[in-house]
Amino acid sequence: MAVSEAVTLRPLRPGDEGAAARWAADPEFCRAAGWTVGLAPRLVSRHWERLIAGTGPDFMRLGVEAGGRLVGYVDLANLTRTSGEFGIGIGERALWGQGVGRKAGRLLLAHAFGTLRLEVVTAEVHAPNLPSHVLMRRLGLRENGRGEPDMYRGERVEVVRYVLTRHDWEEDPGHSEGEGA
Repeated sequence: MAVSEAVTLRPLRPGDEGAAARWAADPEFCRAAGWTVGLAPRLVSRHWERLIAGTGPDFMRLGVEAGGRLVGYVDLANLTRTSGEFGIGIGERALWGQGVGRKAGRLLLAHAFGTLRLEVVTAEVHAPNLPSHVLMRRLGLRENGRGEPDMYRGERVEVVRYVLTRHDWEEDPGHSEGEGA
C-alpha cells in the first residue's frame, strides 16, 4: 500500500471486527499496542462487535482507512466536554513508519479541537516506545510529566505524559500541512 494513498477516519461498522482479529494474530502488533498476545479471533471479534455497537459517552474510537482499507484506529478516551486522551493503533505493520499514524493523528486532533471543541488533548506513552514519542512530537504534543509505571512488552516501565491545547493547535500554521483538512 502506497503512503501517498488517502488516509481518512470513519466510524466503526460491522465487518471491522475481521480486521481487528487479523491484527490480533500479529504478536508484534499486540505487544506494541498492549493487546494480549494469542487471543482467540472470536474473542477479539466479540470485543470489537461491542465497540462497533457503541461505547459510552466518554470513549470514541474511529477507524483509520488508507487506500479504502481499514488499517487501524484512533481513540479519544476519558472524554469530557473539554478534554480527551489520544490513542492510536496502526494494525497493518507494513505501514508502520510510513506516515499513516501521523496523518490519522492529525485528523483526530482536527476533529477533537474543531468539531468537538475540546480545550486539551493528552496522551500517555510508555518510555521505551520511541516511535510513539516521535509521533507525539510530530503531532505537536509536548511532554508534560510522568505517569504511574505501567506494563509494556512484559516489563514495568515509566510512562511519559503529553499534552496539546486547542490554543497551541490553532496557533500552529503547519498542523494541517499536507492533510487536506
